[in-house]
Amino acid sequence: MSARPAKRIYFDHSATTPMLPEVVEAMRPYFIERCGNASSIHSYGREAKKAIESARESVARLINADPSEVIFTSGGTESDNLAIKGTAMYKGRSRGHVITSSMEHPAILEPCAFLKRVGFEVTELPITPDGFVDPGTVEAAVREDTVLISIMMANSEIGTIQPIKEIGAIARSGDILFHTDAVQAVGKIPVDVKRENLDMLSLSSHKFHGPKGLGALYVRQGVKIEPIIQGGGHERGLRSSTENVPGIVGLGKASEIAMADMQKSADLMSGLRDRMVEAVLSTVPDSYLNGHPTKRLAGNAHFRFDFIEGEGLVLGLDMLGIAASTGSACSTGSLEPSHVLLAMGLRHEQAHGSLRITLGRENNQEQVSYFLDVLPGVVSRLREISPFSTKRPVQGSDGESCVQ
Repeated sequence: MSARPAKRIYFDHSATTPMLPEVVEAMRPYFIERCGNASSIHSYGREAKKAIESARESVARLINADPSEVIFTSGGTESDNLAIKGTAMYKGRSRGHVITSSMEHPAILEPCAFLKRVGFEVTELPITPDGFVDPGTVEAAVREDTVLISIMMANSEIGTIQPIKEIGAIARSGDILFHTDAVQAVGKIPVDVKRENLDMLSLSSHKFHGPKGLGALYVRQGVKIEPIIQGGGHERGLRSSTENVPGIVGLGKASEIAMADMQKSADLMSGLRDRMVEAVLSTVPDSYLNGHPTKRLAGNAHFRFDFIEGEGLVLGLDMLGIAASTGSACSTGSLEPSHVLLAMGLRHEQAHGSLRITLGRENNQEQVSYFLDVLPGVVSRLREISPFSTKRPVQGSDGESCVQ
């Protein structure tokens, strides 16, 4: 076994990413010296306003949008809620049909559940065993009263990248608004709102090395939605609240870095991921890769292991200095199996034995080697005590030991 690295290893970048030093430095002056409210007309306010608009331009370039189409929010969840509720309830509308998928993040599924409670109809489309939404099922689900289609760009658990362009073309041909939750995609893969036929797109700063508590919603020019926060009319009247200037500056800087480094980072992470996947599947018995082997985010490796619980695996790795997850970190405290894995057709016991490894730009070969050294032992120890294992010794009725 390789010597344990002196530092802890972070393999949970889909949960959140560390802020880059350049982002921290860009934000620093706006906490103290440049403290103005962007709505004030004096020099401090004008300075803050200029910083916000510069960041808006950087975010717009990252997704090929016009700066006027970028609305700053508190994060991906608020952006999703604004897109879903704002579209469905525009001008007091209380009826209509929304299409989404069974693999969406709770920030989509919960607002859709709310819409159902107040009178809307929602269709949750099935997904394939590889974790994809079939554009054909989207087209078949469209009705005359469909007002919105919302399908995520890249799944937060298994990392599959969805056929957004094709789905967007279906929405455009039916004159239906199309939204995508691109929280896991922006900053990691090229995103072009025009090419993908998008009307709205949600993103979150802390998923690509920006600050937490800051996100954005792209709203195509001409698209009308209802604000869900009323107040002073900030952000084109769609998101009232004094702007978080340091956070917005940080998101702008993170966007600039993502544009410059995206391909280099993706090449690094896909190389580490492919090595990890090949080694795990070849050395750990009864192990599987969830999702498509190649049509996935570069840093995502989502495994399942028969006969063990994912929570035990995460805790066992954590004791050895490795941070990973068994599902979406946004569903805090839940011991329920992943709804994404269940939607793919896995049984409850299979879905429980999952491990999500999500790599970042700071990970390296030495860290992967350490993970590959220790993982088989952790899995083996958990299987020895697992009630699910078919090879676990059990006590027979006559008191003799037998193998189940």
